[in-house]
Amino acid sequence: MQQNKISLFNIAVIVSSLGYFVDIYDLLLFSIIRVPSLKSLGLSSQEISEVGLKIINIQMLGLLIGGIIWGILGDKKGRTKVLFASIILYSLGNIANGFVRTANQYALVRFITGLGLAGELGAGITLVSELMPKEKRGIATSFVAGIGLTGAVFAYFVRQFLVGPSGDGWRTCYFIGGGLGIMLLLLRVGVLESGMFKNLAGMDNIKKGNFLMLFTSAARLKKYLTAILIALPNWYVIGILITFSDNFASRMKVNGPVDPGKAVMYSYAAIAIGDVLIGFVSQWFKSRKKALYFFQAITVFSIIWYFNLQGSSAKMVYVVVSLMGFGTGFWAMFVTMAAEQFGTNIRATVATTAPNMARGSLNLVSAIFAGLQPSLGYLKSGWVTGIIVLTISSIALILTEETFGKDLNYVER
Repeated sequence: MQQNKISLFNIAVIVSSLGYFVDIYDLLLFSIIRVPSLKSLGLSSQEISEVGLKIINIQMLGLLIGGIIWGILGDKKGRTKVLFASIILYSLGNIANGFVRTANQYALVRFITGLGLAGELGAGITLVSELMPKEKRGIATSFVAGIGLTGAVFAYFVRQFLVGPSGDGWRTCYFIGGGLGIMLLLLRVGVLESGMFKNLAGMDNIKKGNFLMLFTSAARLKKYLTAILIALPNWYVIGILITFSDNFASRMKVNGPVDPGKAVMYSYAAIAIGDVLIGFVSQWFKSRKKALYFFQAITVFSIIWYFNLQGSSAKMVYVVVSLMGFGTGFWAMFVTMAAEQFGTNIRATVATTAPNMARGSLNLVSAIFAGLQPSLGYLKSGWVTGIIVLTISSIALILTEETFGKDLNYVER
């Protein structure tokens, strides 16, 4: 019996890791090929910046809506069914992305793809968290994220290999993402459902996947909001500072061109390392919160360094964005803490909506950044937005409960 449990655990972790790998490949692919793909559609340099931000925000909106849909279904129908259905949607979305001819079509397809991508991480982390012993689940979920996040590195090298100077080949990058997703469907067949969910399935008196339960209790609402706000720095760093690192570098008079695709690649390689290490740091401290404080301090230091790169080399920019990536390598820990704070009947709802709410918060962060520019300028708006984001995140972390070693076999009533 124990051997079967260990074997099941291994399959679940490996498949969740590979699933998240494809998820991140697809999620970050637009940021990596934004410039050549939009340029090939006939957009000017100014339009590439403006339309690029619009498409990222629309994709994030899809993630936000999809997170709610998949989260509810994960608690009502099962974690594995959500993994299966979401991967079909984002695989088909990526294939469709290879055929777009206008910026509006591009935005629409990225929205649909975002809907599909929303289900992968939350369902995978929920499944792994419920299968693992409580003392070791942080390491397992960190492994899932660490392997998965290298999908961004893979996306960068695919771009380097396929996309020529004229921008040709970017469509094939999307076809590859769709193909990888379809291949994953075969592996999904071997993953069995969480025992905790199975035990809950026959309890008709327990509400399952009720998203509104998060808002009917002050205690639950506080836990949910703080769980989301902890991750604000991730998407400020990735969605603003790294995705538009070429724009920041030009205004800081950095010597040499900065490739935002390369910046994404370096940062995500570092994020993957950070996401694996934070599981061991948490294990060493016997605390989720202490590990997050440590990584948040690294993030603050690296952001300050980033805005003091005036006149530096492009290589130094890549060094700093790597450090920023490492500091924000607490994505798996953030999702794990969100899952650990709620009962089995709404755990998938929380673990799926929380990261997508955090991703969707990029719309708010972008609005703050854009809104400050007319009065403060591009650079100053960037670091003022950072101060706002980091302050909110720090307060949320202070208010969050410690969840290390918490028993997850309970329900919310």
